Amino acid sequence: MADEAVPFDDRGFAYGDGLFETVLVRDGHPLLWDAHLRRLARGAERLEIPLPDTQTLASLPGQARAGLFVLKLLVTRGSGGRGYASPESPTPRLRWRCMPFTPQSAYWRDGVRVRLCRLRVGHQPLLAGIKHLNRLENVMARREWCDPEVAEGVLCDQYDQLVEATSMNLVWRRHGILETPDLSACGVEGTLLAALRERLPIHTRGAGVEALREADAVWVLNSVQGVWPLRQLDDADGTCLKRWEVHTAHRHLQQHAHRLLGYPHDAFDEA
Repeated sequence: MADEAVPFDDRGFAYGDGLFETVLVRDGHPLLWDAHLRRLARGAERLEIPLPDTQTLASLPGQARAGLFVLKLLVTRGSGGRGYASPESPTPRLRWRCMPFTPQSAYWRDGVRVRLCRLRVGHQPLLAGIKHLNRLENVMARREWCDPEVAEGVLCDQYDQLVEATSMNLVWRRHGILETPDLSACGVEGTLLAALRERLPIHTRGAGVEALREADAVWVLNSVQGVWPLRQLDDADGTCLKRWEVHTAHRHLQQHAHRLLGYPHDAFDEA
């Protein structure tokens, strides 16, 4: 079903018992679609939720007209069960919506200012990597600032190790090596990050904020917005920790990513 009312007893509504994907669709063609379906399937396996049939899922991107859209699809366990106890034979519920989308291209060119979040992400390996509906940590972290000059917040775990941004993955280059946080205990395994790791040597690292301060280039990225270079990192009080000039060093990763998404990848002014 499309964007229709969800019953009061839906388990996704009541408990966050479900999954979602957010997919960039260009002229009816979904970008990184197979990667989104694989992550959805991993999540369904972990939560033991039956997925809608593949034909139904495959038909959704075609609902978008010519142009750029974002398809958001949600799969919940459906209704039933008593309290936290799940129904023995769940009937999953699918809802979706296609919305016109305009990316923030100035962020591609000029880079973004981000800040560290005070909230610490808890470890739960069973849920790590998948896009389940329980996103309260991200919601609370995003409530920490209202400054429109700050584009994203960087999250660390309970041991002060880097995890991700509130809605994007994190990559940095340090000593000539591309690195990204270890997401085996928490965080979301982004489809764009996964695609880039098939093409570039991006190494998983357990690291704290000092890794960003040592880096000569840092990016936040996802499969909808593309890649934003960092130009400034603030602490949770708004004090600047480091600034970067956005230049040629930032463009290599961005070019690889934007080819995958159909975004401009060779039209940036170089500093």
